[in-house]
Amino acid sequence: MDPRTEIREFLATRRAKITPDQAGMPLYGGRRRVPGLRREEVAMLAGVSIDYYTRLENVLDSAATAAAFVRNGRLDLLAANALAQALYAPVYADPARPANLARFCFLDPRSHELYPDWDDVADATVALLRTEAGRDPLNRDLSGLVGELATASPEFRTRWAVHDVQLHHAGVKRLRHPVIGVIEVAYNTMDLPAQPGLVLTFYTAQPGSPSEDALRLLASWAASIPGSDRQNAGQQTLGAAGDQARIDAVLAEPDPE
Repeated sequence: MDPRTEIREFLATRRAKITPDQAGMPLYGGRRRVPGLRREEVAMLAGVSIDYYTRLENVLDSAATAAAFVRNGRLDLLAANALAQALYAPVYADPARPANLARFCFLDPRSHELYPDWDDVADATVALLRTEAGRDPLNRDLSGLVGELATASPEFRTRWAVHDVQLHHAGVKRLRHPVIGVIEVAYNTMDLPAQPGLVLTFYTAQPGSPSEDALRLLASWAASIPGSDRQNAGQQTLGAAGDQARIDAVLAEPDPE
């Protein structure tokens, strides 16, 4: 069984089997729709917000078509699942590691192709860097990145001078992928309490939508690439005729029983 499925089922079954009395939770009046703990009760016991816990269950519930990655305040991509690596293949096309979303946005012309709403993404990118600069003003790596972007990109310099700060934990983003075309995904972000400064972001598509079909296609393609080669896929495969043939072959395969 997929590890994410196991974790999701573990969370759901544990909630159902533990009563509020067993967990030492006060039981208030009113009829309960579930015999076990509610999500807000589990969140309280775990010391996290109900929003955080709900999003965690939602991520696990959409394991097959959720692109997930972990970034730091500099917007370095530190870890990503196979679908996220495939979705952001143009970002990984730069051989520099770790791949960086801010550097891609302002220094790589391909960002205008990947982001149909480039101005909105650019504004959000600078705002996130501004937020991190306020949180950790002595971070030399961040200062170095800001200096690099300010020197090379007038678009970055203009936005940095505005001093906008914003945090969006959820929203909708459009991407124009070189293989699957334009898709619309909902995004959610979660801070990782055990690792301050790191953020988990995941993208999902509306169930039954063309975007979900496209993500499933991309997931099939990503699964066909060996793990050791996945992060290098953007350098040599996306948009190539050979890869399109591989994708077509995946689509032609019968669904497993």
